[in-house]
Amino acid sequence: MSRGARTGKGRRDDPAGEAFAAGLALVKRHPALAALDAEICRTRDCGLSPRHGLAVVDSDGRIHVHPDRRAEPAAWAWALAHCLIHLGFGHVPAHQERRAQPDRVELAARCAVVNRFMLTLHIGRPPEDHPVTFPDGDEEQLAARWRKTGVPAAHERRGTAGDAPDQVLVPWPREHTAPDWQLVFARALTRTVSATMDVAGGRRDAVTGEIRIKQPLERALGWFVSSYPLLGGVASGMTLVADAELARGHGISVAAVDAALGEIYLNPLRRYEDEEWRFVLAHEMLHAALRHGDRRGARDPYLFNVAADYVVNGWLVEMGVGTMPEGLLHDPDLKGLSAEEVYDRIVTDARRTRRLATLRGKGVGDILGEPLGGRPRDYVDLDEFYRRGLAQGFDLHVSGGRGLLPAGLVQAIRALSHPPVPWDARLARWFDEYVPRPQPVRSHARPARRQASTPDIPRAGRYFPPEEVARCTFGVVLDTSGSMNARLLGKALGAIASYAQARDVPAARVVFCDAAPYDAGYLPPTEIAGRVRVRGRGGTVLQPGVDLLQRAEDFPPEAPVLIITDGYCDVLRVRREHAYLVPDGATLPFSPRGPVFRLR
Repeated sequence: MSRGARTGKGRRDDPAGEAFAAGLALVKRHPALAALDAEICRTRDCGLSPRHGLAVVDSDGRIHVHPDRRAEPAAWAWALAHCLIHLGFGHVPAHQERRAQPDRVELAARCAVVNRFMLTLHIGRPPEDHPVTFPDGDEEQLAARWRKTGVPAAHERRGTAGDAPDQVLVPWPREHTAPDWQLVFARALTRTVSATMDVAGGRRDAVTGEIRIKQPLERALGWFVSSYPLLGGVASGMTLVADAELARGHGISVAAVDAALGEIYLNPLRRYEDEEWRFVLAHEMLHAALRHGDRRGARDPYLFNVAADYVVNGWLVEMGVGTMPEGLLHDPDLKGLSAEEVYDRIVTDARRTRRLATLRGKGVGDILGEPLGGRPRDYVDLDEFYRRGLAQGFDLHVSGGRGLLPAGLVQAIRALSHPPVPWDARLARWFDEYVPRPQPVRSHARPARRQASTPDIPRAGRYFPPEEVARCTFGVVLDTSGSMNARLLGKALGAIASYAQARDVPAARVVFCDAAPYDAGYLPPTEIAGRVRVRGRGGTVLQPGVDLLQRAEDFPPEAPVLIITDGYCDVLRVRREHAYLVPDGATLPFSPRGPVFRLR
């Protein structure tokens, strides 16, 4: 950082000089600041040395420090770094002509920008009364704003020279071209950031700084981050665990993935080329990003894993990502099918399918349902992490003109980008479509509630005629067996009550069903939950309850029916508009004709 240091003669025992030298050494450790070739002037006869502060920087590239000031090394490091950043930001550019010195507002704005930037460097220690928050904007924006409003007290005289300016413009005294401090600092910062990214990515040793020879697995993962934007965002958040003992202990032949931990487990004893490792990593990343482990629902986990393998491998072969290793599942006849559609095909021959091998091995899936160890990553939202990574990668792939993608993969990514509507919102739409809102009628036969306030002015009252009330209702067939989850039942009834009240539905016809139906008649929606008694029997016979509503003379023929059950019931036949409300993961023992809302 120094072309030379001019120091005054002093005693051999110089605590102030030792503290200054220690602070200067702290600054020299930062490669971007060390690249600024500034001189240090620490002489008692210096005319620019501050009287009450620590340091002043001039446009000649020289930092003038107080020769006798005692300060901690951390304070010296902060002051020297502050002056160097003034140079690097172009606040004191070198020039051969004399120029007007910056005024008070310009000095405050520049120091505020420098101090804000130093929060990211963590060099030294600022003064105790240093501000902790800084305004947005660059030097010119802050100066223009503060000329109108005045400089805030928290940012007044926040330089390193005390009450005096810490930036001085002087003519460049040398014959050769004046240096561009700003360009030098920008290039040094670029080199520093590049080296830091090399260390973080494992391409450079953190201690020696030497370039490290990367293994095929690391090269394959780095290729996605640097050269394949579709999966680059997902790859940047994944961790490779290449442990031979772990792979042997958990029966991992080639690879497996844990989407919750964001880890891909690999068998390092496998000898694959870089192109083959790219294919393997892309395979596991698509499993995690497309949430295949959560999409299987009540399906057989291994068979659904096999179906997803067929789909993912087909996509990767079509896109030309890497080279598919021998023995992986691939069938061109399944092109264009989703994992669910492939599952429906292979489940008919489960005995033969179970002899097929995934990347983990024969008879086991490479989509891990339980973590091999450790805790899930501290993501704010795991679904959002994978969804955002794939969506941004897809946008970069398309905007960069990197070629066509399989239609099935594009459809899957777009489905992730637009997640399904929550069950309660879908239930509200169902109410809007099939439960009409009663239309009030105004009549002078019924005085308005405000009639007493104006007895001389007749006011028509607002009411719902009986025929309108009878038209705007719905039926509820409620499973009250012991297998029903009380918490989910409460959520369902709460949603029903809120929607019914929002649509001015005065009452709903309720039938409780266990081993036999019980007609509770018309109940206000808010009272349905208070009448529920969950009984301890097993399966439920719901058809008599449905028939009771369909035969009831006081139940409108066009009124819909909402059936709430856990799926452990008989086969139902409903001859009117209806819907089912079931717990997430539950299956009905028949093919429903009405919509099915799954409580979560």
